[in-house]
Amino acid sequence: MADQRSDDRVGRDPERPVYVISVAAELVRVHPRTLRIYELEGLICPARTRTNIRLYSENDIRRVLWIRHLTRNVGVNLAGIRVLFELEERLGMRILETLYEDNVSATEKANKTQTDAKDIGEELEASELVSQDINSFERQGAK
Repeated sequence: MADQRSDDRVGRDPERPVYVISVAAELVRVHPRTLRIYELEGLICPARTRTNIRLYSENDIRRVLWIRHLTRNVGVNLAGIRVLFELEERLGMRILETLYEDNVSATEKANKTQTDAKDIGEELEASELVSQDINSFERQGAK
């Protein structure tokens, strides 16, 4: 039964609007008002039913996750995000994915550098302790 569910998900159309605002907000862990603000700012454009209810697609959800990442983790404001989205559309490129991959790569490099520096610091401390032991041993031998 679980295999059939995963098969259903693979066949889903990411453009098909299926999530009402409360479900979409819960999926991306924001308040529904936040989704309305993103819409007012022109960052997302959910579909509407005949009764004017907002419906969000998988692509809308993905876009909101990008917005959240850029605002919370990178520090980009909504106007900057709008510019980035417009650039992506004009250039036909995935600028945000490239920036994200570059950021992840830079973070990994920084973490490796920190680890290397910590290892070097520990080695220096150990060598200083050995030097102190040798110096104290030599002083005791001179007595």
